[in-house]
Amino acid sequence: MLKLCLHRAVQKLPSGLRVTAPRLPGTPCCLMGTHGRNEPREPLNSPKRAKEFIYRLQPNERTCLLKELQSFESIAIAQETLEPSSPTAAQIRYILFHNAIPFIGFGFLDNAIMIAAGTQIELSIGVTLGISTMAAAALGNLVSDLAGLGLAGYVEALASKLGMQGPDLTPKQADMWQTRVSSHMGKAIGVSIGCILGMFPLFFLSDDDDKEKENKADPSEDTAS
Repeated sequence: MLKLCLHRAVQKLPSGLRVTAPRLPGTPCCLMGTHGRNEPREPLNSPKRAKEFIYRLQPNERTCLLKELQSFESIAIAQETLEPSSPTAAQIRYILFHNAIPFIGFGFLDNAIMIAAGTQIELSIGVTLGISTMAAAALGNLVSDLAGLGLAGYVEALASKLGMQGPDLTPKQADMWQTRVSSHMGKAIGVSIGCILGMFPLFFLSDDDDKEKENKADPSEDTAS
């Protein structure tokens, strides 16, 4: 959350004045969030947290971040006397779409890997150790979480290749409730679509898997028959 907040702040500058900052290491999905499990839950609202964040950056990243923060603050100060305008309907739609795209990928991978891994664990380790289906699903979720740590960057890179730039908002518009609601709705819609699409491994699972599990669990029946 710390990196996401700063990355979001330094990127959303007015049209013609916005300078694109490089993606910070580990910052998921460029304004669109990331795998929630990878984000620190503590907000960047204390000197300690700010220091920890800064020390994780490379020297060139610190220089670029400082430059962008200074530019952002100067623009925000210059606009304090201006009457803030709410984001247009087109901007709201773009924010929603911009946030939804990468979360489709995250939801897809998370669900697909969990189902595939959980099924294989149930048919192998589950039969040997006699664990329940829910325990196998929990282990499959563990595998999905571990895979998400490495795949988050690839999803982010793939989303950036679509050519979608950050929303063109002023500093005041970036903090408005309309912008925040649209951003969270986009993430929720994206991860929902991704999870539904990630259920595709279920199409390849048939009764043969159940029969295989039963045969492994009770081989004496096959011998007797």
